[in-house]
Amino acid sequence: MDSRQHADFYLMTHQKYFPPESLPYLRDRLSTLSEDRLNLLSAIELKDPTLLLIISIIGGTLGIDRFYLGDIGMGVLKLLTGGLCGILWLVDIFLIQGKTRDANIQQLTLFLNQMGA
Repeated sequence: MDSRQHADFYLMTHQKYFPPESLPYLRDRLSTLSEDRLNLLSAIELKDPTLLLIISIIGGTLGIDRFYLGDIGMGVLKLLTGGLCGILWLVDIFLIQGKTRDANIQQLTLFLNQMGA
């Protein structure tokens, strides 16, 4: 299996973690990696957008969703203000999945830049 097929397989199995518009960019970047570097991709811990939506619905007013995503400042703000009286909680229910996918693409891009791809 060549690197292009490995990249396609990785993207096929992990496409829910990334924004759809970034998939062609990722395919090009991943296809330049060697097989041993492609195998290192399994070490990246990607956040599940569906899980974050559930966390946001259940504990969003306490900022648990933002803490899990790594957005500490917004998590503290939501914790201290009760999600700004529920306003940020409601907004995050609609936006948290996109923010999760954006965080995943940033994490993968950082990894690829460190690998020299």
